[in-house]
Amino acid sequence: MNNTIKRYTRPTKYMFPVALALALSAGLSSCTKNFEDLNTDNISVTPEDLLPNAENLKLYFTNAQRAILNFSDGSANSYQLQQNLMADVYGGYLMSANPFNSGQNNMNYALVNAWNTEPFKVLYLDVLGPINRLEQTNLRETYPALWGSVLAVKVLATSRVTDIYGPIPYSIVGKNTDTNIPYDAQEAVYEQLFAELDEAQTLLEAYVNGTNQEELPPNLDEIDLIYSGNDNTVRFTKWLKLVQSLRLRLAMRVVKVNPSLAQEQGAKALSSNYLLESNADNAKVRIDEEAGFFNPLEFISNNWSDININASLESYLSGYQDPRIGKYIDRATDTGIDGYKGIRVGAVGLVKETYSRYSTINFKDGAVPSFNRTTAPLLMTAAEVYFLRAEAALRGWANPGGTAKSLYESGVEASFEQWGTTGATAYLQNNSNTPAAYVDPHNSRNNAAQPSTITVQWDEASNQEQKLERIITQKWLALFPEGQEAWSEYRRTGYPKLFPVAQNNSGGLINTDTQIRRIPFSQNEYNTNNAEVQKAISLLGGSDNGGTRLWWDVDQGNF
Repeated sequence: MNNTIKRYTRPTKYMFPVALALALSAGLSSCTKNFEDLNTDNISVTPEDLLPNAENLKLYFTNAQRAILNFSDGSANSYQLQQNLMADVYGGYLMSANPFNSGQNNMNYALVNAWNTEPFKVLYLDVLGPINRLEQTNLRETYPALWGSVLAVKVLATSRVTDIYGPIPYSIVGKNTDTNIPYDAQEAVYEQLFAELDEAQTLLEAYVNGTNQEELPPNLDEIDLIYSGNDNTVRFTKWLKLVQSLRLRLAMRVVKVNPSLAQEQGAKALSSNYLLESNADNAKVRIDEEAGFFNPLEFISNNWSDININASLESYLSGYQDPRIGKYIDRATDTGIDGYKGIRVGAVGLVKETYSRYSTINFKDGAVPSFNRTTAPLLMTAAEVYFLRAEAALRGWANPGGTAKSLYESGVEASFEQWGTTGATAYLQNNSNTPAAYVDPHNSRNNAAQPSTITVQWDEASNQEQKLERIITQKWLALFPEGQEAWSEYRRTGYPKLFPVAQNNSGGLINTDTQIRRIPFSQNEYNTNNAEVQKAISLLGGSDNGGTRLWWDVDQGNF
Protein backbone atom coordinates (compact mmCIF):
# COMPACT_ATOMS: atom_id res chain seq x y z
CA MET A 1 0.00 0.00 0.00
CA ASN A 2 0.96 3.62 -0.42
CA ASN A 3 0.49 6.38 2.13
CA THR A 4 -3.30 6.27 1.76
CA ILE A 5 -5.87 3.66 2.69
CA LYS A 6 -7.22 1.75 -0.29
CA ARG A 7 -10.97 1.38 -0.68
CA TYR A 8 -12.88 -1.33 -2.51
CA THR A 9 -16.52 -1.85 -3.41
CA ARG A 10 -17.95 -4.95 -1.74
CA PRO A 11 -18.49 -7.96 -4.00
CA THR A 12 -22.13 -8.00 -5.11
CA LYS A 13 -22.98 -11.34 -3.56
CA TYR A 14 -22.05 -10.05 -0.11
CA MET A 15 -23.43 -6.55 -0.46
CA PHE A 16 -26.09 -4.99 1.70
CA PRO A 17 -26.81 -1.74 -0.16
CA VAL A 18 -28.31 1.32 1.39
CA ALA A 19 -31.84 0.71 0.14
CA LEU A 20 -31.68 -2.84 1.41
CA ALA A 21 -30.25 -1.88 4.77
CA LEU A 22 -33.02 0.67 5.17
CA ALA A 23 -35.71 -1.81 4.31
CA LEU A 24 -34.27 -4.37 6.68
CA SER A 25 -33.34 -2.15 9.55
CA ALA A 26 -35.91 0.57 9.08
CA GLY A 27 -34.07 2.96 11.36
CA LEU A 28 -30.61 2.94 9.95
CA SER A 29 -31.04 5.69 7.39
CA SER A 30 -28.93 8.14 9.35
CA CYS A 31 -26.25 5.51 9.87
CA THR A 32 -25.99 4.57 6.22
CA LYS A 33 -27.39 7.22 3.93
CA ASN A 34 -23.95 8.42 2.74
CA PHE A 35 -22.54 5.01 1.94
CA GLU A 36 -23.85 4.91 -1.63
CA ASP A 37 -20.30 5.06 -2.95
CA LEU A 38 -19.55 1.81 -1.16
CA ASN A 39 -22.81 0.08 -2.03
CA THR A 40 -24.02 0.63 -5.54
CA ASP A 41 -26.20 -2.42 -6.19
CA ASN A 42 -29.77 -1.23 -5.54
CA ILE A 43 -31.34 -4.64 -5.10
CA SER A 44 -34.77 -4.46 -3.52
CA VAL A 45 -36.18 -6.83 -0.94
CA THR A 46 -38.35 -9.55 -2.46
CA PRO A 47 -40.48 -12.19 -0.75
CA GLU A 48 -37.87 -14.76 -1.75
CA ASP A 49 -35.25 -12.80 0.19
CA LEU A 50 -37.24 -13.37 3.36
CA LEU A 51 -37.37 -17.16 3.18
CA PRO A 52 -35.27 -19.18 5.66
CA ASN A 53 -33.89 -21.30 2.83
CA ALA A 54 -30.36 -22.68 2.62
CA GLU A 55 -29.13 -20.03 0.20
CA ASN A 56 -30.35 -17.06 2.25
CA LEU A 57 -29.10 -18.53 5.52
CA LYS A 58 -25.66 -19.10 4.07
CA LEU A 59 -25.41 -15.61 2.58
CA TYR A 60 -26.62 -13.64 5.58
CA PHE A 61 -25.10 -15.62 8.43
CA THR A 62 -21.68 -16.12 6.85
CA ASN A 63 -21.52 -12.39 6.10
CA ALA A 64 -22.32 -11.52 9.72
CA GLN A 65 -19.75 -13.96 11.09
CA ARG A 66 -16.98 -12.58 8.89
CA ALA A 67 -17.95 -9.01 9.74
CA ILE A 68 -17.23 -9.55 13.45
CA LEU A 69 -13.59 -9.07 12.47
CA ASN A 70 -14.34 -6.94 9.41
CA PHE A 71 -13.34 -9.04 6.47
CA SER A 72 -16.84 -9.60 5.09
CA ASP A 73 -16.11 -7.52 1.98
CA GLY A 74 -13.45 -9.92 0.68
CA SER A 75 -10.56 -7.50 1.31
CA ALA A 76 -8.40 -6.44 4.23
CA ASN A 77 -9.35 -2.76 4.04
CA SER A 78 -12.14 -2.78 6.59
CA TYR A 79 -10.13 -4.79 9.09
CA GLN A 80 -7.19 -2.45 8.61
CA LEU A 81 -9.30 0.61 9.39
CA GLN A 82 -11.37 -0.69 12.30
CA GLN A 83 -8.95 -2.90 14.12
CA ASN A 84 -5.46 -3.01 12.68
CA LEU A 85 -4.59 0.70 12.80
CA MET A 86 -6.56 1.32 15.98
CA ALA A 87 -7.28 -1.44 18.52
CA ASP A 88 -4.32 -3.64 17.50
CA VAL A 89 -2.08 -0.62 18.10
CA TYR A 90 -3.79 0.67 21.26
CA GLY A 91 -3.85 -2.85 22.73
CA GLY A 92 -0.05 -3.05 22.49
CA TYR A 93 0.24 -5.76 19.84
CA LEU A 94 1.00 -4.06 16.52
CA MET A 95 2.24 -0.82 15.00
CA SER A 96 2.58 0.34 11.41
CA ALA A 97 5.82 1.43 9.77
CA ASN A 98 3.70 3.42 7.31
CA PRO A 99 3.34 7.12 8.31
CA PHE A 100 -0.20 7.36 6.92
CA ASN A 101 -1.72 10.77 6.20
CA SER A 102 1.69 12.49 6.23
CA GLY A 103 2.34 11.21 9.72
CA GLN A 104 -0.89 12.58 11.20
CA ASN A 105 -3.03 9.55 12.05
CA ASN A 106 -4.70 7.46 14.74
CA MET A 107 -1.44 5.81 15.79
CA ASN A 108 -0.15 9.11 17.21
CA TYR A 109 -3.61 10.27 18.29
CA ALA A 110 -4.27 12.64 15.36
CA LEU A 111 -7.56 10.82 14.86
CA VAL A 112 -8.72 10.58 11.23
CA ASN A 113 -12.47 11.06 10.71
CA ALA A 114 -12.62 8.73 7.72
CA TRP A 115 -11.03 5.92 9.72
CA ASN A 116 -13.24 6.46 12.74
CA THR A 117 -16.41 5.76 10.74
CA GLU A 118 -15.46 2.21 9.80
CA PRO A 119 -16.51 0.25 12.93
CA PHE A 120 -19.89 2.00 12.93
CA LYS A 121 -20.50 1.32 9.25
CA VAL A 122 -19.54 -2.34 9.43
CA LEU A 123 -21.74 -3.08 12.45
CA TYR A 124 -24.90 -1.71 10.85
CA LEU A 125 -24.38 -2.72 7.22
CA ASP A 126 -22.51 -6.00 7.54
CA VAL A 127 -23.67 -7.45 10.87
CA LEU A 128 -27.03 -6.03 11.93
CA GLY A 129 -28.29 -5.69 8.35
CA PRO A 130 -27.94 -9.42 7.58
CA ILE A 131 -29.11 -10.39 11.08
CA ASN A 132 -32.24 -8.26 10.72
CA ARG A 133 -32.85 -10.02 7.40
CA LEU A 134 -32.51 -13.39 9.18
CA GLU A 135 -34.96 -12.25 11.83
CA GLN A 136 -37.47 -11.32 9.14
CA THR A 137 -37.22 -14.84 7.72
CA ASN A 138 -38.70 -16.10 11.03
CA LEU A 139 -35.48 -17.97 11.69
CA ARG A 140 -36.20 -18.11 15.42
CA GLU A 141 -39.36 -20.12 14.87
CA THR A 142 -37.98 -22.27 12.05
CA TYR A 143 -34.52 -23.09 13.43
CA PRO A 144 -34.39 -21.92 17.08
CA ALA A 145 -30.90 -23.27 17.87
CA LEU A 146 -29.46 -21.61 14.80
CA TRP A 147 -31.08 -18.34 15.88
CA GLY A 148 -29.33 -18.78 19.24
CA SER A 149 -26.03 -18.91 17.34
CA VAL A 150 -26.99 -15.79 15.39
CA LEU A 151 -27.66 -13.96 18.66
CA ALA A 152 -24.20 -14.93 19.91
CA VAL A 153 -22.68 -13.35 16.79
CA LYS A 154 -24.83 -10.26 17.26
CA VAL A 155 -23.71 -9.79 20.86
CA LEU A 156 -20.08 -10.45 20.04
CA ALA A 157 -20.01 -7.93 17.19
CA THR A 158 -22.06 -5.27 18.99
CA SER A 159 -20.05 -5.47 22.21
CA ARG A 160 -16.87 -4.78 20.25
CA VAL A 161 -18.36 -1.65 18.65
CA THR A 162 -19.95 -0.19 21.78
CA ASP A 163 -16.55 -0.68 23.44
CA ILE A 164 -15.08 1.52 20.71
CA TYR A 165 -17.56 4.43 20.86
CA GLY A 166 -19.66 4.07 24.04
CA PRO A 167 -23.30 5.00 23.28
CA ILE A 168 -24.59 3.57 19.97
CA PRO A 169 -28.05 3.11 18.37
CA TYR A 170 -29.24 -0.34 19.35
CA SER A 171 -32.61 -0.86 21.01
CA ILE A 172 -34.51 0.97 18.28
CA VAL A 173 -32.65 -0.52 15.31
CA GLY A 174 -35.08 -2.28 13.00
CA LYS A 175 -38.11 -1.13 15.00
CA ASN A 176 -38.96 2.32 13.67
CA THR A 177 -39.01 4.36 10.48
CA ASP A 178 -37.85 7.67 11.90
CA THR A 179 -34.87 9.18 10.11
CA ASN A 180 -33.45 10.47 13.40
CA ILE A 181 -32.16 7.44 15.25
CA PRO A 182 -31.53 7.82 18.98
CA TYR A 183 -28.47 6.42 20.69
CA ASP A 184 -28.62 4.19 23.75
CA ALA A 185 -26.40 4.79 26.74
CA GLN A 186 -23.71 2.12 26.91
CA GLU A 187 -25.21 0.82 30.13
CA ALA A 188 -28.51 0.19 28.31
CA VAL A 189 -26.68 -1.49 25.42
CA TYR A 190 -25.02 -3.88 27.87
CA GLU A 191 -28.38 -4.65 29.50
CA GLN A 192 -29.77 -5.64 26.11
CA LEU A 193 -26.68 -7.70 25.29
CA PHE A 194 -27.12 -9.69 28.50
CA ALA A 195 -30.82 -10.20 27.66
CA GLU A 196 -29.90 -11.49 24.20
CA LEU A 197 -27.41 -13.88 25.77
CA ASP A 198 -30.24 -15.14 27.98
CA GLU A 199 -32.37 -15.84 24.91
CA ALA A 200 -29.47 -17.51 23.10
CA GLN A 201 -28.81 -19.68 26.15
CA THR A 202 -32.45 -20.80 26.33
CA LEU A 203 -32.60 -21.74 22.65
CA LEU A 204 -29.27 -23.55 22.61
CA GLU A 205 -29.93 -25.43 25.86
CA ALA A 206 -33.23 -26.70 24.44
CA TYR A 207 -31.36 -28.29 21.56
CA VAL A 208 -28.43 -29.58 23.61
CA ASN A 209 -30.60 -31.24 26.29
CA GLY A 210 -32.90 -32.75 23.67
CA THR A 211 -36.13 -30.91 24.48
CA ASN A 212 -36.25 -29.20 21.09
CA GLN A 213 -33.99 -30.86 18.54
CA GLU A 214 -35.70 -29.45 15.49
CA GLU A 215 -34.76 -30.32 11.94
CA LEU A 216 -31.90 -28.18 10.69
CA PRO A 217 -30.91 -26.90 7.23
CA PRO A 218 -28.92 -29.45 5.20
CA ASN A 219 -25.98 -27.11 4.48
CA LEU A 220 -25.29 -26.23 8.12
CA ASP A 221 -21.53 -26.66 7.76
CA GLU A 222 -21.57 -24.06 4.98
CA ILE A 223 -23.70 -21.71 7.08
CA ASP A 224 -21.73 -22.09 10.32
CA LEU A 225 -18.18 -20.76 9.85
CA ILE A 226 -17.27 -21.01 13.53
CA TYR A 227 -18.16 -24.54 14.62
CA SER A 228 -18.47 -26.47 11.36
CA GLY A 229 -17.29 -30.06 11.20
CA ASN A 230 -19.19 -31.22 14.31
CA ASP A 231 -22.39 -33.21 14.65
CA ASN A 232 -25.22 -30.92 15.59
CA THR A 233 -25.36 -31.70 19.32
CA VAL A 234 -21.62 -31.03 19.65
CA ARG A 235 -21.93 -27.97 17.41
CA PHE A 236 -24.61 -26.30 19.50
CA THR A 237 -22.92 -27.34 22.75
CA LYS A 238 -19.90 -25.37 21.57
CA TRP A 239 -22.11 -22.41 20.66
CA LEU A 240 -23.61 -22.59 24.16
CA LYS A 241 -20.12 -22.59 25.65
CA LEU A 242 -19.31 -19.51 23.59
CA VAL A 243 -22.47 -17.78 24.81
CA GLN A 244 -21.65 -18.38 28.47
CA SER A 245 -17.98 -17.51 28.00
CA LEU A 246 -18.98 -14.28 26.28
CA ARG A 247 -21.32 -13.59 29.21
CA LEU A 248 -18.36 -13.99 31.59
CA ARG A 249 -16.24 -11.65 29.46
CA LEU A 250 -18.90 -8.92 29.49
CA ALA A 251 -19.65 -9.48 33.18
CA MET A 252 -16.01 -8.83 34.03
CA ARG A 253 -16.01 -5.76 31.81
CA VAL A 254 -18.55 -4.00 34.05
CA VAL A 255 -17.08 -5.12 37.38
CA LYS A 256 -15.87 -1.65 38.41
CA VAL A 257 -18.93 0.33 37.36
CA ASN A 258 -21.61 -2.15 38.50
CA PRO A 259 -20.18 -4.88 40.74
CA SER A 260 -23.58 -6.42 41.52
CA LEU A 261 -24.50 -6.79 37.83
CA ALA A 262 -21.05 -8.20 37.11
CA GLN A 263 -21.36 -10.80 39.85
CA GLU A 264 -24.93 -11.68 38.85
CA GLN A 265 -23.97 -12.30 35.23
CA GLY A 266 -20.73 -13.98 36.25
CA ALA A 267 -22.69 -16.39 38.44
CA LYS A 268 -24.90 -17.37 35.50
CA ALA A 269 -21.84 -18.22 33.45
CA LEU A 270 -19.77 -19.91 36.15
CA SER A 271 -22.61 -22.12 37.38
CA SER A 272 -23.69 -23.20 33.89
CA ASN A 273 -21.14 -25.98 33.27
CA TYR A 274 -20.84 -24.57 29.75
CA LEU A 275 -17.60 -22.64 29.27
CA LEU A 276 -14.76 -22.91 26.77
CA GLU A 277 -12.37 -25.31 28.49
CA SER A 278 -10.28 -26.85 25.72
CA ASN A 279 -8.69 -25.53 22.56
CA ALA A 280 -11.09 -27.74 20.61
CA ASP A 281 -13.81 -25.31 21.75
CA ASN A 282 -12.02 -22.13 20.58
CA ALA A 283 -14.20 -19.86 18.47
CA LYS A 284 -12.58 -18.91 15.17
CA VAL A 285 -13.94 -17.89 11.76
CA ARG A 286 -13.18 -20.37 8.99
CA ILE A 287 -11.56 -18.86 5.90
CA ASP A 288 -12.98 -19.72 2.49
CA GLU A 289 -10.20 -18.82 0.07
CA GLU A 290 -12.10 -20.12 -2.95
CA ALA A 291 -14.84 -17.58 -2.24
CA GLY A 292 -12.27 -14.76 -2.16
CA PHE A 293 -11.68 -14.51 1.59
CA PHE A 294 -8.40 -14.72 3.48
CA ASN A 295 -6.82 -13.89 6.81
CA PRO A 296 -6.72 -10.07 6.78
CA LEU A 297 -3.81 -9.73 9.19
CA GLU A 298 -1.58 -11.99 7.12
CA PHE A 299 -2.58 -10.14 3.96
CA ILE A 300 -1.75 -6.72 5.42
CA SER A 301 1.62 -8.00 6.62
CA ASN A 302 2.62 -10.04 3.60
CA ASN A 303 1.16 -8.04 0.69
CA TRP A 304 1.30 -4.45 1.90
CA SER A 305 4.08 -4.52 4.54
CA ASP A 306 1.79 -2.22 6.47
CA ILE A 307 1.96 -3.67 9.97
CA ASN A 308 4.72 -4.66 12.37
CA ILE A 309 5.01 -5.71 15.99
CA ASN A 310 4.41 -3.20 18.77
CA ALA A 311 7.35 -2.43 21.07
CA SER A 312 5.19 -3.40 24.09
CA LEU A 313 4.72 -6.94 22.78
CA GLU A 314 8.45 -7.24 22.10
CA SER A 315 9.17 -6.01 25.64
CA TYR A 316 7.10 -8.69 27.36
CA LEU A 317 7.92 -11.60 25.06
CA SER A 318 11.66 -10.97 25.01
CA GLY A 319 11.90 -9.94 28.65
CA TYR A 320 10.12 -13.09 29.81
CA GLN A 321 12.05 -15.22 27.30
CA ASP A 322 8.60 -16.43 26.34
CA PRO A 323 8.74 -19.60 24.20
CA ARG A 324 5.77 -18.34 22.19
CA ILE A 325 7.81 -15.49 20.71
CA GLY A 326 8.74 -17.39 17.55
CA LYS A 327 5.12 -18.47 17.08
CA TYR A 328 3.81 -14.94 17.39
CA ILE A 329 6.39 -12.91 15.49
CA ASP A 330 9.11 -13.07 12.85
CA ARG A 331 12.66 -11.90 13.36
CA ALA A 332 13.56 -8.45 12.09
CA THR A 333 15.17 -8.35 8.66
CA ASP A 334 17.10 -5.13 9.33
CA THR A 335 20.81 -5.99 9.06
CA GLY A 336 21.56 -4.04 12.22
CA ILE A 337 19.09 -6.00 14.37
CA ASP A 338 19.78 -9.49 15.66
CA GLY A 339 16.46 -11.03 16.70
CA TYR A 340 13.10 -9.43 17.36
CA LYS A 341 12.30 -5.73 17.28
CA GLY A 342 8.99 -3.89 17.55
CA ILE A 343 7.99 -0.30 16.78
CA ARG A 344 7.03 2.13 19.52
CA VAL A 345 3.42 3.31 19.26
CA GLY A 346 3.35 6.85 17.86
CA ALA A 347 7.00 6.46 16.89
CA VAL A 348 8.99 9.56 15.98
CA GLY A 349 10.73 9.64 12.60
CA LEU A 350 8.92 6.78 10.88
CA VAL A 351 10.31 5.86 7.48
CA LYS A 352 8.53 2.86 6.00
CA GLU A 353 11.57 1.57 4.11
CA THR A 354 13.45 1.33 7.41
CA TYR A 355 10.82 0.33 9.94
CA SER A 356 9.04 -2.23 7.79
CA ARG A 357 12.17 -4.35 8.33
CA TYR A 358 11.35 -4.62 12.04
CA SER A 359 9.51 -7.72 13.26
CA THR A 360 6.16 -8.70 11.81
CA ILE A 361 3.63 -11.34 12.76
CA ASN A 362 4.96 -14.85 12.09
CA PHE A 363 4.02 -15.34 8.44
CA LYS A 364 7.40 -16.40 7.03
CA ASP A 365 9.79 -17.75 9.70
CA GLY A 366 10.03 -21.47 10.45
CA ALA A 367 8.83 -24.55 8.63
CA VAL A 368 5.16 -23.85 9.38
CA PRO A 369 4.48 -20.15 10.11
CA SER A 370 1.54 -19.44 12.42
CA PHE A 371 -0.17 -17.11 9.96
CA ASN A 372 -1.06 -17.85 6.35
CA ARG A 373 -3.85 -16.86 3.98
CA THR A 374 -6.27 -19.40 5.44
CA THR A 375 -5.47 -19.06 9.15
CA ALA A 376 -8.86 -18.74 10.89
CA PRO A 377 -9.08 -15.48 12.90
CA LEU A 378 -9.75 -16.13 16.60
CA LEU A 379 -12.76 -14.70 18.42
CA MET A 380 -12.47 -16.31 21.86
CA THR A 381 -10.32 -19.06 23.38
CA ALA A 382 -10.23 -21.43 26.33
CA ALA A 383 -7.09 -19.63 27.57
CA GLU A 384 -9.00 -16.34 27.85
CA VAL A 385 -11.76 -18.04 29.81
CA TYR A 386 -9.30 -19.57 32.28
CA PHE A 387 -7.94 -16.09 32.96
CA LEU A 388 -11.48 -14.73 33.39
CA ARG A 389 -12.12 -17.50 35.89
CA ALA A 390 -8.83 -16.72 37.66
CA GLU A 391 -9.97 -13.12 38.10
CA ALA A 392 -13.36 -14.33 39.30
CA ALA A 393 -11.61 -16.46 41.93
CA LEU A 394 -9.43 -13.50 42.91
CA ARG A 395 -12.57 -11.42 43.43
CA GLY A 396 -14.22 -14.12 45.52
CA TRP A 397 -16.96 -15.02 43.05
CA ALA A 398 -18.67 -18.37 43.50
CA ASN A 399 -17.95 -21.46 41.39
CA PRO A 400 -14.84 -20.35 39.47
CA GLY A 401 -13.74 -24.00 39.33
CA GLY A 402 -10.37 -23.55 41.00
CA THR A 403 -8.12 -21.12 42.81
CA ALA A 404 -6.79 -17.96 41.22
CA LYS A 405 -3.37 -19.64 41.03
CA SER A 406 -4.55 -22.89 39.45
CA LEU A 407 -6.75 -21.15 36.90
CA TYR A 408 -3.98 -18.65 36.06
CA GLU A 409 -1.62 -21.53 35.39
CA SER A 410 -4.27 -23.37 33.36
CA GLY A 411 -4.64 -20.27 31.21
CA VAL A 412 -0.93 -20.18 30.44
CA GLU A 413 -0.89 -23.92 29.72
CA ALA A 414 -3.90 -23.65 27.40
CA SER A 415 -2.22 -20.82 25.49
CA PHE A 416 1.01 -22.77 25.07
CA GLU A 417 -0.97 -25.75 23.81
CA GLN A 418 -2.98 -23.55 21.43
CA TRP A 419 0.21 -22.26 19.81
CA GLY A 420 1.96 -25.65 19.77
CA THR A 421 4.63 -24.47 22.21
CA THR A 422 6.38 -26.46 24.93
CA GLY A 423 7.93 -25.24 28.17
CA ALA A 424 4.88 -23.98 30.06
CA THR A 425 5.98 -25.58 33.34
CA ALA A 426 9.40 -23.90 33.38
CA TYR A 427 7.85 -20.62 32.23
CA LEU A 428 5.38 -20.64 35.13
CA GLN A 429 8.18 -21.26 37.61
CA ASN A 430 10.23 -18.25 36.50
CA ASN A 431 10.32 -15.60 39.21
CA SER A 432 13.15 -13.43 37.88
CA ASN A 433 12.47 -12.41 34.27
CA THR A 434 10.66 -9.10 33.76
CA PRO A 435 9.56 -7.06 30.73
CA ALA A 436 12.49 -5.46 28.92
CA ALA A 437 13.25 -1.83 28.21
CA TYR A 438 12.82 -0.76 24.61
CA VAL A 439 15.65 0.46 22.41
CA ASP A 440 15.05 1.73 18.88
CA PRO A 441 18.34 1.30 16.99
CA HIS A 442 17.31 3.93 14.42
CA ASN A 443 15.96 6.67 16.67
CA SER A 444 16.75 6.95 20.38
CA ARG A 445 13.81 9.35 20.84
CA ASN A 446 11.61 6.23 20.75
CA ASN A 447 13.48 4.46 23.56
CA ALA A 448 11.54 3.63 26.74
CA ALA A 449 12.29 2.18 30.18
CA GLN A 450 10.85 -1.21 31.11
CA PRO A 451 7.10 -0.83 31.55
CA SER A 452 6.73 -3.15 34.57
CA THR A 453 8.63 -5.36 36.99
CA ILE A 454 5.92 -8.02 37.19
CA THR A 455 7.20 -11.60 36.92
CA VAL A 456 5.48 -14.75 35.70
CA GLN A 457 5.48 -17.07 38.74
CA TRP A 458 2.38 -16.80 40.90
CA ASP A 459 3.08 -15.21 44.28
CA GLU A 460 0.40 -15.85 46.88
CA ALA A 461 1.96 -13.26 49.18
CA SER A 462 1.51 -10.42 46.68
CA ASN A 463 -1.39 -7.98 47.00
CA GLN A 464 -4.60 -8.04 44.96
CA GLU A 465 -3.43 -5.51 42.37
CA GLN A 466 -0.18 -7.41 41.80
CA LYS A 467 -2.08 -10.66 41.39
CA LEU A 468 -4.45 -9.01 38.93
CA GLU A 469 -1.53 -7.55 36.99
CA ARG A 470 -0.12 -11.07 36.62
CA ILE A 471 -3.46 -12.45 35.46
CA ILE A 472 -4.13 -9.69 32.95
CA THR A 473 -0.55 -9.61 31.65
CA GLN A 474 -0.62 -13.32 30.85
CA LYS A 475 -4.17 -13.01 29.55
CA TRP A 476 -2.96 -10.24 27.22
CA LEU A 477 -0.16 -12.44 25.93
CA ALA A 478 -2.66 -15.27 25.36
CA LEU A 479 -5.19 -13.02 23.56
CA PHE A 480 -2.75 -12.16 20.76
CA PRO A 481 -3.51 -11.08 18.06
CA GLU A 482 -7.05 -10.01 19.07
CA GLY A 483 -6.36 -6.34 19.69
CA GLN A 484 -9.91 -5.18 20.38
CA GLU A 485 -10.24 -7.32 23.50
CA ALA A 486 -6.67 -6.45 24.52
CA TRP A 487 -7.42 -2.72 24.30
CA SER A 488 -10.70 -3.07 26.20
CA GLU A 489 -9.05 -5.00 29.03
CA TYR A 490 -6.19 -2.51 29.19
CA ARG A 491 -8.69 0.32 29.60
CA ARG A 492 -10.63 -1.60 32.25
CA THR A 493 -7.68 -2.69 34.38
CA GLY A 494 -4.64 -0.62 33.41
CA TYR A 495 -2.79 -3.86 32.64
CA PRO A 496 -0.50 -4.85 31.16
CA LYS A 497 1.50 -1.66 31.55
CA LEU A 498 2.08 -0.51 27.97
CA PHE A 499 4.52 1.99 26.51
CA PRO A 500 2.72 5.30 25.91
CA VAL A 501 2.86 7.04 22.54
CA ALA A 502 6.26 8.48 21.72
CA GLN A 503 4.57 11.37 19.92
CA ASN A 504 1.10 12.61 20.91
CA ASN A 505 -0.59 14.67 18.17
CA SER A 506 -3.99 14.96 19.84
CA GLY A 507 -3.56 18.62 20.70
CA GLY A 508 -4.04 17.91 24.38
CA LEU A 509 -7.31 15.97 23.98
CA ILE A 510 -5.75 12.62 24.95
CA ASN A 511 -3.45 12.23 27.94
CA THR A 512 -0.18 10.54 26.98
CA ASP A 513 0.08 8.50 30.17
CA THR A 514 -3.62 7.62 30.45
CA GLN A 515 -3.60 6.72 26.74
CA ILE A 516 -6.54 6.68 24.33
CA ARG A 517 -9.91 5.63 25.81
CA ARG A 518 -12.31 5.58 22.84
CA ILE A 519 -12.90 6.61 19.20
CA PRO A 520 -15.08 9.66 18.37
CA PHE A 521 -18.49 9.23 16.76
CA SER A 522 -18.75 8.85 13.01
CA GLN A 523 -18.53 12.07 10.99
CA ASN A 524 -21.34 10.73 8.83
CA GLU A 525 -23.55 10.71 11.90
CA TYR A 526 -22.71 14.35 12.61
CA ASN A 527 -23.72 15.15 9.04
CA THR A 528 -26.98 13.20 8.98
CA ASN A 529 -28.10 12.58 12.57
CA ASN A 530 -26.60 15.54 14.40
CA ALA A 531 -29.34 16.13 16.97
CA GLU A 532 -29.12 12.55 18.18
CA VAL A 533 -25.32 12.64 18.21
CA GLN A 534 -25.48 15.66 20.50
CA LYS A 535 -27.72 13.68 22.86
CA ALA A 536 -25.27 10.78 22.63
CA ILE A 537 -22.46 13.07 23.76
CA SER A 538 -24.49 13.93 26.85
CA LEU A 539 -24.95 10.19 27.46
CA LEU A 540 -21.20 9.79 27.09
CA GLY A 541 -20.67 12.18 29.95
CA GLY A 542 -17.76 13.99 28.33
CA SER A 543 -16.52 15.49 25.10
CA ASP A 544 -16.59 13.46 21.91
CA ASN A 545 -12.87 12.79 21.72
CA GLY A 546 -10.37 10.02 22.39
CA GLY A 547 -9.69 11.10 25.96
CA THR A 548 -13.22 10.54 27.33
CA ARG A 549 -13.78 7.32 29.27
CA LEU A 550 -16.57 4.87 28.50
CA TRP A 551 -19.29 3.95 31.03
CA TRP A 552 -17.42 0.88 32.34
CA ASP A 553 -14.00 2.57 32.21
CA VAL A 554 -13.97 3.86 35.78
CA ASP A 555 -10.98 5.93 36.92
CA GLN A 556 -10.20 4.06 40.14
CA GLY A 557 -8.29 1.06 41.44
CA ASN A 558 -9.45 -2.44 40.58
CA PHE A 559 -10.32 -3.38 44.18
